[in-house]
Parts: sequence; structure tokens; C-alpha cells
Amino acid sequence: MVQWHWNLHKRKPTGGRRRPYRKKRRYERGEDPVYTILGERKLKEKKARGGNIKYALATDLYANVTDPEKKISKKVKILRVVANPASKDLERRGVITRGAVIETELGRAVVTSRPGQDAIVNAVLIK
Repeated sequence: MVQWHWNLHKRKPTGGRRRPYRKKRRYERGEDPVYTILGERKLKEKKARGGNIKYALATDLYANVTDPEKKISKKVKILRVVANPASKDLERRGVITRGAVIETELGRAVVTSRPGQDAIVNAVLIK
């Protein structure tokens, strides 16, 4: 279902009622989130304002993992999603979001990018 980002139906900061003076507009409409899971790399194209295109990552097998001690980044394979503090449901489904802990070939890492919006998985190794 489409999400609407408008505040005409909410109350004023003073607590008074705000009466809508117009209907919903298409530019106030949001989209459903793109949940990134493990699999062969697939991007989803999203139309943006002004004829632009944004990309969302639907599935991916690799992540750019940075080792803070050695200050080196490598592209390594993601083995599994260990934890996702955003939601227990997302953790069960193996969804990769920002803050998720993933198991890689180098060890465990925390995702620092937003794959559903940035179309890439960046992570930092944790010891």
C-alpha cells in the first residue's frame, strides 16, 4: 500500500485542529521499502522527481567491508545475516538494513550504508 507523506490530517503543534484545504498530491506519495536480501545482485529502478532515476538494491552477495585497524577495504562475500536490531521479523527473513550484523569471509561486520536506498552494502568489521 502506498504511504503518504503529508501533515494536513494531523493536529497543529498548539493542539488545534488542522482542516485539509486540498486533496492528496502525487508528489506527497511515498513508496514501499525495498528490503535487501542475499542472492545474485539485482537492482530496482525507481523514478524520482525531475525525470531522475534512483536505484535500490534488491539482492546482493557481496559487501565492501572496511577493517578499521588496518584501514583497508575489501569486497567480500556475505555468508549470512546474524542480527538485525531494526526488527526481529527482518532478522528472521534475513533482510540487510543499516545496523544489521552480517557474517562475511573476514568476520562479522555492521552495515553502515542503506542498501534499500544507496544500492550498495558497505560495512565495518567488528572485533
